[in-house]
Amino acid sequence: MGQQVAEAVKAGADYIHVDVMDGHFVPNISIGIPVVASLRKITKIPLDVHLMIEKPELYISQFIDAGADILTVHVEASTHLHSTINSIKEQGIKAGVSLKPATPLSSIDEVLSMVDLVLIMTVNPGFGGQEFIENTLDKIVRLRRIIYNRKINAELEVDGGITVETAPRVVKAGADVLVAGSAIFNTKLGIGAALRNIRKALN
Repeated sequence: MGQQVAEAVKAGADYIHVDVMDGHFVPNISIGIPVVASLRKITKIPLDVHLMIEKPELYISQFIDAGADILTVHVEASTHLHSTINSIKEQGIKAGVSLKPATPLSSIDEVLSMVDLVLIMTVNPGFGGQEFIENTLDKIVRLRRIIYNRKINAELEVDGGITVETAPRVVKAGADVLVAGSAIFNTKLGIGAALRNIRKALN
C-alpha cells in the first residue's frame, strides 16, 4: 500500500482518499485506524478519510490522532450530525459530509454552511468497481448551484465510478475533487499512467 500511495503522490494526487467501512453501514469491511496511522507516516499530502461506518461520532478523536486531515461522515449514519461536524472542526481538521445516491440534498441543508467538503456518492457505498449511476449528475449540478448561490466555501467531491469517460462529465457538472479507485489502482496501465490519463481527459 505504501508503494502504491507513493506512486499516486508522484503522479500528482492531491489527496489520498481512505475508505473506512465497518460491515454494518455498508456490506463491506475495510481498513481502519491503524492503516490511517501507517499512511500518515509515509506521506505528507492530506489524508481524506471517508467514514462509511455507523456512529462515526464515537471514533472521531481516534482517526484525528491517527493523522486524518479531512474527516467525512455520512448524513445517514450520524444521529446528531451538527454535533459530529462541530466535534471534527473543534479538533482542528476539515469536516465533510457525504450522501448516498438516493439521499436528497435537503438532508444536509442545515449543516451545509458548516462543512469544508460535501461528498456525493455516485455509486452505492460498499464495493469498488461499481458502474456510475447516471442520475447523480443532476444532483451534482444542483449542489454546485446551491454552493454558488449561498457563497459557501466547501469543496464538492464525487466518489464512485470515476473513469476517463465519466471524469469530464462530473467536472462539467460542478465537481472540484474526484475520487478514483479502480480506475487507478486496478489497471494494467499502472498507477501513474492511469492518474495522468484521467487528468488529461479533463483538459
